[in-house]
Amino acid sequence: MSYRSFKRVLGESSLERKCRFLFGACLLLLITGSFWWYGQETERLVYKQNYYKGQLLVDQVLVKSHWEEIGLQPDDEDAQFFTQEIDRRLEQQDYKSRSIRPPSSNPGNHRSDEVPLDEWEWDLMKRFVAGNASVKEGAAGQLQMPGDEPEWAARSSADGSEYLYYQAVRATSHCVYCHRGMDPNPDLVEGDLLRIVQVSIPTATTQADLNRNRAILLATAIITVFLAMIAAYVIVRYVIVKPLQHLRHVSDAISHGNHNLRAEIHTGDEFEQLAVAFNRMLRHLVDTQEELRLVNTDLDAKVDQLAQVNLQLFELNRLKSDFLATMSHELRTPLNSIIGFSDVLSGNDKLEERQKRYVQNIQKSGKMLLELINDILDLAKIESGKMDIRLNDFRIEHVVNAQCDMARPLTEKKNIDLETRVEPNLPEIHQDQGKVQQILNNLLSNAIKFTPEGGRIEVAAKRSPEGDLLLTVEDTGVGISEEDQETIFEKFRQGNTVLAGGDAMTREYSGTGLGLSIVKELCRLLDGEVTLTSELGKGSCFTIRLPMHLTSQPRLEAPLPTALEALQQVRDVTDGKEMESSGGEGDTTNNRMELTAVVQGLEALKRPSSVELLTDSTYVGKGLTQWMAKWKSNGWRRKEGKRWAPVKNEDLWRRLDELITTHTITYTPVRGHSGHPENERCDELAVAACQKYR
Repeated sequence: MSYRSFKRVLGESSLERKCRFLFGACLLLLITGSFWWYGQETERLVYKQNYYKGQLLVDQVLVKSHWEEIGLQPDDEDAQFFTQEIDRRLEQQDYKSRSIRPPSSNPGNHRSDEVPLDEWEWDLMKRFVAGNASVKEGAAGQLQMPGDEPEWAARSSADGSEYLYYQAVRATSHCVYCHRGMDPNPDLVEGDLLRIVQVSIPTATTQADLNRNRAILLATAIITVFLAMIAAYVIVRYVIVKPLQHLRHVSDAISHGNHNLRAEIHTGDEFEQLAVAFNRMLRHLVDTQEELRLVNTDLDAKVDQLAQVNLQLFELNRLKSDFLATMSHELRTPLNSIIGFSDVLSGNDKLEERQKRYVQNIQKSGKMLLELINDILDLAKIESGKMDIRLNDFRIEHVVNAQCDMARPLTEKKNIDLETRVEPNLPEIHQDQGKVQQILNNLLSNAIKFTPEGGRIEVAAKRSPEGDLLLTVEDTGVGISEEDQETIFEKFRQGNTVLAGGDAMTREYSGTGLGLSIVKELCRLLDGEVTLTSELGKGSCFTIRLPMHLTSQPRLEAPLPTALEALQQVRDVTDGKEMESSGGEGDTTNNRMELTAVVQGLEALKRPSSVELLTDSTYVGKGLTQWMAKWKSNGWRRKEGKRWAPVKNEDLWRRLDELITTHTITYTPVRGHSGHPENERCDELAVAACQKYR
């Protein structure tokens, strides 16, 4: 069996098959080994009986030969009867015998059939004769007396039909006395080899008995293995597998919605304990699921409320952005008038010293207010999508030097060393010069504001290995902590610049917190990016990466109005027809996103954070507030499986893909997607879109 087949049988089959296979294999090995050992021991005992039988037959042969040699009186009828009876009883044994005489000084006494027949018998004769020499040279206690273990050898005949037993017959004191008289041999002493008696015992009957015994053992082994396999099957099937199958059937039924079913196993062993633990776990899961259902119901209601509030907030935010974008002239005109008249008043020599201070305060406050309004209006233009760019060719060193010259009076006032470092022979760049100047101006203003007296500011410009323009503004100011670096580019946010020993309740630096936010939006508008490296107490370094040649004139689209406009139209995704706001229930779909999820996503797009796109059953339509009011007044409820999409599925994903091109978001699917292939496709699209722009 190959490794793959063995692995498939043991590792990839059912528990019942594994148990039967392992139990059967082990049982087969044990029975085969035990029966083989028993058969070998039985055959050894049977063959050993031939040895004992041969030893007894040698004694009979010696007795018979002595009776024949004695030659009792023929006229003695009792002696003749006794001799004939002994011959008859001895001849009933099924055997043959012959004698092998060793060489002697009287070779005339040897018959032709008493010599060795082959080389093996000659070798045996030599060994026995050599043993005779050792006996004669040994002590008298080593002489072999009757009843001691005889010297013997055995072999099978050439065809295997007979067992040939050879035993040495040595002379005792009585033998020496008799044989010296009957067969004159003056050299005969005790221990001499008189002859070797060969007894031939037929083995046909013994072999037949052995074969029959082997057949009985084999049949017994087969029957035992068969019965053991049946017993193992019954034990595994009804003791192990059946309780497990019951647990599997119960779990399958529960997975199909039958939560009232419980496992019923009453075996009094570990399986019953497992069933009790399974039922306890099932009750806990059902209770937890019910609690989750109640929480989800409450969460759905809160999400609906949040959706309404978010829509109102976004509408107000849109109105605010539109108002600021359209009222820029109306806001700047009176403020410019105030600043202009204050300049006129400052040139009047008839003003008193106190009046001049008032005029200077008016000028200073007006300029600060104008700067604040400009920042707010610029941000409003960016959010409303009305910020345009004007591309032209210019040299970056001129822009850097001009902005540094404008900021130099402020640095000299605080005794700050302002340095510029521009890579020589930089080519002209094709960008919006005004936007680049505004970016440098905001970064220089922040650097001057947060750098203490005696500090240093360095402005550098060079070309990156990728061919982009790199502008860096590095200072030795207070620096920005790591936790503030995540939010420093958000609107109306400032980093916590309080150092050790400072007062956290006192704000040392003024400002609106819009400078870096505008820098980030302008960099994005110019197809670039801004990065920050800083350490609290040691300074900051802002790096601007811009393309040397901006080939197109992008317009920064506002995500809010476009998305809200797209969300106002509700379509039946099953046939593509636009739904009327006065209609009733619609068709069901399986892959539609909840409007509240989109609203939450749009809200999250306002800042670099994560977006959770929730999927659930809901209804949306033209005039969401009116639809919800109508539903609540009519007592309508949402039904499971009823979903309306704000737009077609592909249109919605295209719009979200456009919105996240300039934002860092993540997608987290929540309940409602499982079991619907189209919903899973929505998940894949969202994840792919998020990974694309991460």
